[in-house]
Formats: sequence, C-alpha cells, structure tokens
Amino acid sequence: MVLGKVKSFTVSYDCLNDSNVPVFSSGDCVSGRVIIEVTGEIRVKSLKIHAKGFAKVRWTESRNAGSNTAYTQNYTEEVEYLNHKDILIGHERDDDNSEEGLTTIHSGRHEYAFSLELPQTPLATSFEGKHGSVRYWVKAELHRPWLLPMKTKKEFTVFEHIDINTPLLLSPQAGTKDKTLCCWFCTSGPISLSAKIERKGYTPGESIQIFAEIENCSSRMVVPKAAIYQTQTFYAKGKMKEVKQLVANLRGESLSSGKTETWTGKMLKIPPVSPSILDCSIIRVEYSLMVYVDIPGAINLSLNLPLVIGTIPLHPFGSRTSSVSSQCSMSWLGMGLPERPEAPPSYAEIVTEEQRQSSLDVPAAREELDGPLFAYIHEFRFQPPPLYSEIDPNPDHARRTEEHRLDACPSR
Repeated sequence: MVLGKVKSFTVSYDCLNDSNVPVFSSGDCVSGRVIIEVTGEIRVKSLKIHAKGFAKVRWTESRNAGSNTAYTQNYTEEVEYLNHKDILIGHERDDDNSEEGLTTIHSGRHEYAFSLELPQTPLATSFEGKHGSVRYWVKAELHRPWLLPMKTKKEFTVFEHIDINTPLLLSPQAGTKDKTLCCWFCTSGPISLSAKIERKGYTPGESIQIFAEIENCSSRMVVPKAAIYQTQTFYAKGKMKEVKQLVANLRGESLSSGKTETWTGKMLKIPPVSPSILDCSIIRVEYSLMVYVDIPGAINLSLNLPLVIGTIPLHPFGSRTSSVSSQCSMSWLGMGLPERPEAPPSYAEIVTEEQRQSSLDVPAAREELDGPLFAYIHEFRFQPPPLYSEIDPNPDHARRTEEHRLDACPSR
C-alpha cells in the first residue's frame, strides 16, 4: 500500500473580534482547529497541542578581568504564564513504532477542534522589545510511525486590559521648572516652563492636548518642543537594562529673548503602540510626555509628565469631567479664568402661581398652630427670593455701613 502525504498542516483560531485577529485576555477561552490536508491515506499515532505563554529577557555585557582578559556575561530570565497540553488523536506514548492503536486519516481536508481557558490571574500583554518579549502560541505535533514528528506553531495576542476611566488615570498631570543660564561671570535672565495635560491615561490613536507657557528671559534663542517616549526596562539576575525610544514629537515656534509662547491645547497624536506593561516582574513598558525647551549650547530645560497607555478608551462622561477639571485648574498658567457662572433660575420657573395660591389655604388640622409664629412661616413659605444681580444695587449704602463699622472698631 502506498502511503499518502501531508499537503498542509496548520493551526487556526476562532477569533472573538470582527477584525479576525486572534486577541484574548485573561480568563478567555482560546479555541481553534488544527487543519490537516492529505493526499492518499496516512496512519497517525497521535496529534497533540501544546499551548505556552511566557515572558523572556536576554542580553549580554562584556567584562574585563584583567589587562588582556575579557569575557561575556549573559543575563537571562523567564516567567511562565501559560502551559497547557492536550491530545486530539491517539494516546500519550509516542516512543514506539508499533502498528497498534493507529488512526487512519483519509485523503482530503480534516479539522480537529481544540479549546483551552487562559488563567484568571493577570497576564502580561504580548510584546516584542529590544532585549525581551512576551509571547503566546499553540504548537501542534503530528506523530506517525517511522517518521519524524511534523510540527506547526501559531502565535496569538494577549492584552491585559488597562481601563483609563479610573480616578488615578483621569487626574491631570502638571509641572513647572525654570533655569538660569550662566557664562563665566555673566548671568542671563531665567527661562521658565509650565506644562499641563488633562489626564494621565490615553489609548493609541488619541491626541494629547498640551497646555504650556514658555517664557524666555535669557539672551539666547530657544525652541519649545514636546515628545512622547517609550521606556523598556528589562530585569535579570539582579541587573537592569533600559531602552528609551521616541514615539512622537512636535516643535513650537522659536523664541527670541524676552518673548513668551503659550500652548492652549497643542495636539500631539499617539501612534499605534503597545499598551503599558506594569505587572510583569521582568519586563516593564512605560510612557512619558516630555515638554522641554531646546537651549543651544546648554542642557535643555525639560518636564516629564507620566503617561499610561491603556486598552479601554475614555467614556464620554470621563471626557467631560477631565475637560472641566483641566479648564478650572489652568489659571495657574495665566491662561484665563473659567467663564462667569450663569444667574440662577427665576422664581416663576420654580414655583407656579397655583402652588403659591394653594399654600395660602391653611389646613383645618393645623388650627391649633394658629398664632404669630405660624402665620409668619406660612406667609413667607413661597415668597420669591430677592432679584439676582452681580452688581450691588445700593453701593452707597453698603459703603456707609462699612465705614461705620470700621470707625466703631477700637483696634483701628
């Protein structure tokens, strides 16, 4: 009998989203199929799957051990998040080549379903960095007698969700710094920088509104700028390796001596980036917004405002809350006070004429309360309040009252 051949051997996922991208979170069920396409017939001992997920870091450093001696130190660390095995065809033992217990797969396309549940504990978000990564995959192995196993592997993405609709991530971030330039015995005026953003948490694709004021009292021409940075930190064997990468930036107008520039919501868009990774013990991914003044021939004046890139976007009510809080707290930058409040509603809008008239009829059950006190309370129950005005209608009377009060004070 002529044995058939395996034409294709792949792993496919049942996606939970409309984009057909296999993305999952902790506690989700990962399901899919192992697809085998054969020509002719093949005999199979077993078809197994092995799902794994881990974070791994690795880097090397050169060390000197003497005048002519050098060696390389390796730093590696690994954290396992997922380890699941299952058998779709056959049995566990594959070390013999006996003809017993074999399964025949006929010519054509065959699909074998699998499913597994991700751990309920927090998982690290999938990530690819310079010195480490977080990866998840399902590997399938097809074992046949007298032949080497066939293997195929396909990765899937895990997002550990970060909801930016929390008080901590909705809180404004702000700072102020100044710098005085010196050249030998000459000192120029200071350069001052104040900056604020309306919240700490954002999602990819959003734009950060930057409120800032830059004052240049020095003798040099300076340029205000802003940039988003991603910082990757890797940990292994008590050591740390850090990589900082530019994500997005913008440039303001050049400022000559004595000039001031104000940013009233200058927009800086966040490109598609990995979410923040804050719960992994060996890999940490953080973001920050740097607002700085580029000073030729000197160290830049900079402010670092921390950011968290999340996966759950801002709710509409959160946007309004953060915007109001941003507007009301920007007065320290001298960018204008909130608008004047509206006057309260009129008396007629609150109490109708029918309500006022009906209140004039004293209930019979209250006859025992007749007297001066009850009559006073009842009469003024629905009387309109004084007219609202932001301007004192009797300024002269108020001034005379204040002068009289001051004259009567013995301490004056």
